[in-house]
Amino acid sequence: MNKIGIFFGTDTGTTRLIAKKMAKIMGDIATKPLNVNRISVDDLLQYDSLILGTPSYGMGDLPGIDTGIQAGSWQEFLPQLEGIDLCGKRIALYGLGDQEKYAERFADSLFLLYKKITELGAEVIGNWSIDSYDFKGSKSVIDGKFVGLIIDQHNQALLTDKRIKMWLDQVTPALIENMSDKHKQAV
Repeated sequence: MNKIGIFFGTDTGTTRLIAKKMAKIMGDIATKPLNVNRISVDDLLQYDSLILGTPSYGMGDLPGIDTGIQAGSWQEFLPQLEGIDLCGKRIALYGLGDQEKYAERFADSLFLLYKKITELGAEVIGNWSIDSYDFKGSKSVIDGKFVGLIIDQHNQALLTDKRIKMWLDQVTPALIENMSDKHKQAV
């Protein structure tokens, strides 16, 4: 596919809002963001480059029926990827969390998404500095950086647009670079 696919899980709509902001900034090179509860595995696999987003629920869980999302989300979608080879896919991740209310497990769910897609062979790009956040612990920190962009709409909403822009400036060239030559020509 000649675009960057954007997919997210959400219940309250905040993760969707962030995805829509990203798509607007990226313009024609990105797809309309879609909730994972409305897609098939084939929908996701048609893209060489992806942006995936998730909020955190409960004890750092991915959203899904177990966390009260009746329509399902990442908990239901990820098992469908079992046995799928994601080698050659370049994926940038973003996650939402609340660093004050959940300081000990800030945005932990992003790590679960990261773990699953890297186990399936995907290349994850777009790690993000932990500077300017105030939390006690996060599974989503590897080698001193978040595995993707972290947004805290509850406590740092005024930083969201700037963070999105900076992160997209970082990841977009690498996502475009991964698209096959025939797809790059169409962009």
